[in-house]
This record gives sequence, C-alpha cells and structure tokens, in this order.
Amino acid sequence: MSNQFLPQTKLGKWSVCLHAIFVAAVILAITLALGLKILSFGDTWWDISVPILLALSITALVLAILARTKSKDHSASVMLSLVLGILVIIFTLTHSLFIND
Repeated sequence: MSNQFLPQTKLGKWSVCLHAIFVAAVILAITLALGLKILSFGDTWWDISVPILLALSITALVLAILARTKSKDHSASVMLSLVLGILVIIFTLTHSLFIND
C-alpha cells in the first residue's frame, strides 16, 4: 500500500472533485458577501445555494466512504474529503441545534 495524495479510483476522484467544488463555492460566496459586499447572506441566493452545497458535500462524503471501503482507495485526498464531509455534517447539526436565527 503506497501512500499517495491523489485518488486512484473513480469514486475517490469524484469525491475529491465534488469537495473541491464545494470549497470553491463557499470561498466564493464568503468573498462576494463579506469581502466585496456584492451579496448579502440575507438574500435569496443564500437560501438556495446552502442546501445545494450541503447535498454536494454529503454526496462527496458518501463517495469517499465507498472509495475507502469498497474500492480500497487509501489516498490522502480521499481521507481529507472524508474528514471535510464529517465536519460539514457536524457543523450543520450544531448550527441547526444550537443557533437560533
């Protein structure tokens, strides 16, 4: 078992790509809202994009789990995708349970 960074399976590649899109979209949203003040988090775009991004991250998490268990992809980027997916779920649950909007 070699310790590589890039995924070797299709499931691993999909997982890493979906989480890369997720991270890029979140960085873009924060930059446009906080940095450039073009958008506001109270607008409709935020209500539409958050569930889409959450679904994207959960899909990437499931693919990372399948890549690790079924396809035996033990690359570092798949592990990073797995950790990011778990963190997104933990953040979503804690935000939903403990923060009153």
